[in-house]
Amino acid sequence: MKMKAKGILVILALVVLAVAVECDPDTVTKVKTVRGKKVCTKGWECNQWSQFCCNETITDYFQVYQFEEWFSKRNTPVGHAVGFWDYQSFILAAAQYEPLGFGTTGNKTEKMKEIAAFLGHVGSQTSCGYGVATGGPLAWGLCFNREMSPSQSYCDDFYKYTYPCAPGAEYYGRGALPIYWNYNYGAAGDGIKADLLNHPEYVEQNATIAFQAAIWRWMTPIKKSQPSAHDAFVGNWKPTKNDTLSKRVPGFGATMNILYGERICGQGDIDPMNTIISHYLYYLDLLGVGREQAGPSEVLSCAEQVAFNPVTTANTATS
Repeated sequence: MKMKAKGILVILALVVLAVAVECDPDTVTKVKTVRGKKVCTKGWECNQWSQFCCNETITDYFQVYQFEEWFSKRNTPVGHAVGFWDYQSFILAAAQYEPLGFGTTGNKTEKMKEIAAFLGHVGSQTSCGYGVATGGPLAWGLCFNREMSPSQSYCDDFYKYTYPCAPGAEYYGRGALPIYWNYNYGAAGDGIKADLLNHPEYVEQNATIAFQAAIWRWMTPIKKSQPSAHDAFVGNWKPTKNDTLSKRVPGFGATMNILYGERICGQGDIDPMNTIISHYLYYLDLLGVGREQAGPSEVLSCAEQVAFNPVTTANTATS
């Protein structure tokens, strides 16, 4: 009962924040100095004291008309999540992470590149586009919010002491960066303070929660010794000697390695990897940044990168 109440409180908090967005579009930046460093807050969108809140926030350079242009086909009759995804839900979710540097790190071009990179992943993972689709295959992001024909319940009893499967719960893919398996729902729920382990359905019922879970994944390392996708993209990560030998370098390619591992990376120039890259480049062009800002192939691609967490090696070691 307490867990259910906690989930309801999270949703109510999001509703209150949504009202704030509607009622107070203009924000005032407050500034102070802490231990010799300038920190700021910026209204509802960046409401924690942070150095990143002194910078432009996402609504300063990415607005509703751009979101609609990027995901222009999501509400067409062939879509599978009509009316679910919207700009406000994305911004409400992003606001929780802007004080941590999401979309607020670096100069304006660098900020725009991160949003294009994150949404490039989202667009590619939720697309129902195909080669001859109206508007082109890159215009069909956010067409899904859930796996349409789950082949299993995705319950792994190995995690029964940390993230036990809830009776009747189904842990199939849901969200902007689709979540699978009980342990991933549990970890994401811990991260965004929502009871996703007992209520995975929240991710397909509330677009802000779906975006929150995706941004949490982007901002959070899978292992403490490894970078988050955010850190790998914005340049906070300094590769080790082993990373260099494994051809892992900061950039968009490393974000694919972190999010998908050997399913996408280290497989050569494969179509699934190129589809993700194409979405990123397409969004860079639409933002006016230009795809030439994406960097050279070794930064953009993960074709030759060794996975951070190779599943095949782990399976071989335990077999």
